[in-house]
Amino acid sequence: MGSLGGVLRNRRGLTLVELIIAMAILSVLAAAVLPMAEVAGKRAKEIELRRSLRLIRTAIDEYKADFDDAVQKKKIIPALGENGYPPDLETLLQGEDFGGLYTIRRRYLRRIPRDPFDKYDEGRGLRAYADDPDSTVWGGEDVFDVFTQSDGIALDGTAYNTW
Repeated sequence: MGSLGGVLRNRRGLTLVELIIAMAILSVLAAAVLPMAEVAGKRAKEIELRRSLRLIRTAIDEYKADFDDAVQKKKIIPALGENGYPPDLETLLQGEDFGGLYTIRRRYLRRIPRDPFDKYDEGRGLRAYADDPDSTVWGGEDVFDVFTQSDGIALDGTAYNTW
């Protein structure tokens, strides 16, 4: 029994072959996980972009509905050529009362949501009511629609600036 105890005492740790096999298994697992993590990050940014575009577009639609309601109730008389869309995004932040339609000035956005694909914070692309539906140059009269200025391609193959 003395010789068996000596053999067991010398057998501590892993052999070189076992370490190489363990490292190979870990590297295969890491190679499989990294691309999935990149896709998950891109998907999260896409979800944030869709949410922020929806939020701004909903605020524009609410502004237009309130304008039309004020005109219908004869609280305001629209100027010639005025279509009821906000003149800029800041108007959605500051709010509007439309001739006393509300007891307080109604704000449509607390803040302008950020564009997750805009690295340099250049701002969103805007379209006026009179602009072409796929125009990338803002006419400046009002804000009818917003879009991202990112040239990237989404996971589903569409361009971000067409969303």
